Amino acid sequence: MKSILGRKMGMTQVFAQDGTMYPVTVIEVLPNSVLQVKTVETDDYDAIQVGYEDKKENRCNKAELGIFKKANVSPKYEIAELKGDEMMKYEVGQSITCDIFEAGEMVDVTGVSKGKGFSGAIKRWHFTIGPKGHGSGYHRGAGSYATNGRYNRGVMKGKKMPGHDGHKTSTILNLLVVAVDPANNAILVKGAIPGPKKSIVKIKSAVKCNKKVEVKPLVNYTPAVTEVVEGGEEK
Repeated sequence: MKSILGRKMGMTQVFAQDGTMYPVTVIEVLPNSVLQVKTVETDDYDAIQVGYEDKKENRCNKAELGIFKKANVSPKYEIAELKGDEMMKYEVGQSITCDIFEAGEMVDVTGVSKGKGFSGAIKRWHFTIGPKGHGSGYHRGAGSYATNGRYNRGVMKGKKMPGHDGHKTSTILNLLVVAVDPANNAILVKGAIPGPKKSIVKIKSAVKCNKKVEVKPLVNYTPAVTEVVEGGEEK
């Protein structure tokens, strides 16, 4: 299993040469620096710790600076652990780039969903709205919190009530990698992924789907270079 950190940049669409349109999310994947290698012998599990995107030293505390100096890498904004057999071949100080994935692979993308603030039970849990007539005294309430005598000291844990909506870690499964652009440190994934723009996401090999899908050749939008010869004619 392969995995890497990236940053969601937004959505767009790309076209194949036969006219097929792919709605894609653009993920910026800068090189991930390996900070630590954890093994079963030392930490009871196998994983590597990586850092993503450089930041200034004066924005780090002493504990963070110690981690980066020990690995001999520049300070990073995001630190996370990546697991998988294929990730254990990397050593401290090495960089993991976006070309570990190829077009046609299926991936799972994990991120933190958009926060929607304090929401009522109707919006947060999709409860049914009460009667809208003027005689009704119940329109958008959360309903009864009674426990039917099973929990007399308060409200049962996990009761669906108004509260903070969104801002939860979520994973979208089986997304198709449409294109990988190592020159621009970008991966194009078909469909939407969790989180707002500029949020950090984790891309990893799909757990439930190992097949590889053929992606049609995309249209190349790079402008053609024309040479001007003597006499003002284009070549």
